[in-house]
Amino acid sequence: MRKLYVLFLLINSLLVYSQEYTRKDSLRGNLSSLRACYDVTFYDLDITIDEKEKSIEYSTSSIHFTALSDFDWFQIDLAANMEVMLVEFEGVHLDFSREFDAVYVYFNREIKKGENTNIKVWYGGYPIEAVNPPWDGGFSWEKDQNNKPWISVSCQGLGASVWWPCKDHQSDEPDSMRIKVAARYPLKIIANGDLRNDTSLWNQHLNSWVNVSEWFVSYPINNYNVTLNIGDYSHFSDKYISNNDTLRLDYYVLNGNINKAIRHFKQVKPMMECFENYFGPYPFWNDGYALVETPYLGMEHQSAIAYGNNFLPGYYGNISYIDDLDFDFIIVHESGHEWWGNSITTNDIADMWVHEGFCTYAEALYVECIYGYKAMLSYLDNQKKRVRNKKPVIGHYHVNKQGSSDMYNKGSLMLHTLRSIISDDELWFEIIMGISLDFKYRNIDGQDIIDYINQKTRKDFSYFFKQYLENTNIPEFVYSLQNEGRNTTLIFKWNAIDNFNMPLLVNIGKDDFWIYPNNQLQEIDLGSFDRASFKIRTDLFYIDVKKQ
Repeated sequence: MRKLYVLFLLINSLLVYSQEYTRKDSLRGNLSSLRACYDVTFYDLDITIDEKEKSIEYSTSSIHFTALSDFDWFQIDLAANMEVMLVEFEGVHLDFSREFDAVYVYFNREIKKGENTNIKVWYGGYPIEAVNPPWDGGFSWEKDQNNKPWISVSCQGLGASVWWPCKDHQSDEPDSMRIKVAARYPLKIIANGDLRNDTSLWNQHLNSWVNVSEWFVSYPINNYNVTLNIGDYSHFSDKYISNNDTLRLDYYVLNGNINKAIRHFKQVKPMMECFENYFGPYPFWNDGYALVETPYLGMEHQSAIAYGNNFLPGYYGNISYIDDLDFDFIIVHESGHEWWGNSITTNDIADMWVHEGFCTYAEALYVECIYGYKAMLSYLDNQKKRVRNKKPVIGHYHVNKQGSSDMYNKGSLMLHTLRSIISDDELWFEIIMGISLDFKYRNIDGQDIIDYINQKTRKDFSYFFKQYLENTNIPEFVYSLQNEGRNTTLIFKWNAIDNFNMPLLVNIGKDDFWIYPNNQLQEIDLGSFDRASFKIRTDLFYIDVKKQ
């Protein structure tokens, strides 16, 4: 029966994605019945890292879950290059089998709906080595400036199953998690959450003294955010005071970098104040906020943000990337993800525009907060240079396929455009704050965000989002100015998807006024004015303009 079911799934996936995607893709990205039958409540990860062999040795992942239906087998995930040694359940070893990166676990009894139980997976192997982290991630086995081991992991897109057994689907986050890591003494280990215990002992598998660090994450966490960092770290801390409450700020940098880090990280507290003003309190208060120096540029690892921007402004020192302003892009962007992507997580990575679009827009709001409104407009105009408009922003669902990299800057500019259309900043910032608070610690679909905005504005922005997210091109405003005696007539329309009717601000002197183009040609008598003064407010709308 199980073999017939696997055959059915295989045939179904081939029918749906025969042209572009494989069975392996659907196993990774689809929430099949073998995954939907249970909800993970807690992960207990206990791993040993051998930096000499670049391996994970004799480690365990305990998966605690609640059954959502009756079942006697289910799917967990671990990359095919990693080895599952055994699966333990209620004191016995269970049978299991593999299909690509999927591991099917066969229980010795039926698991009943509502039951809370767990399995313990013993595993090890040689995890994928990162090629170009964090974009093409995995383990980074590097050396620091003193030739000491420096190890980090990044796995967004690839998924956590490249290095530990889990239910590797973005829709299911544990309520909490323990991360226990052993590495050769005297290397220090930094992971997510709060450090509960730090000790040294003899490890027979490594035949060496090891440091063992136990970290506890007390909030829901998506799998790709789980990380570890191992190296010759120094630590210092600070405090951020908000509404008579204190947030712990922890900084872990390589030995020798602490003085410049103390100076450079002073920008964290003003940033935190800006973000809290727009999005509400830092969402992982009890676990603290941390920046951890890494051998790659950065990553939004929850409560342990990867930082590798070399204590420079901009993007590796390139301040033209941030419109010639003076702040550290990585600190601002990756910290913004604590609200957008970490607190709020999409069910499918096809909707990653929610993570990246809102987070990239958070950069612009940070600029508005620190440098002012005009600087924010200039910053957004600078973002336009990096939009390609080659593929849709939304990816393909159920195959672990995100959309275009335009989800960053095009997503940000789309939100800026929406702010302009709403034309009510009090309502706009109420919506932004509302999304952040009402969807806090939740897994959502992109459509949930669209529905929320429609509800709060009492308008239907479905075609607006369809144009910017599902269509490759941005809307093109086509117009001409024609003389009618002393007066000038504006003739205009949108070149866009059907039913696209976004209003637009134009200017013929001192004052802006609204026009309401759609897919059909329209005319407006603008009266007598200096035609050279005619202006379309492209600083407020992300559009193309074509004058005929």
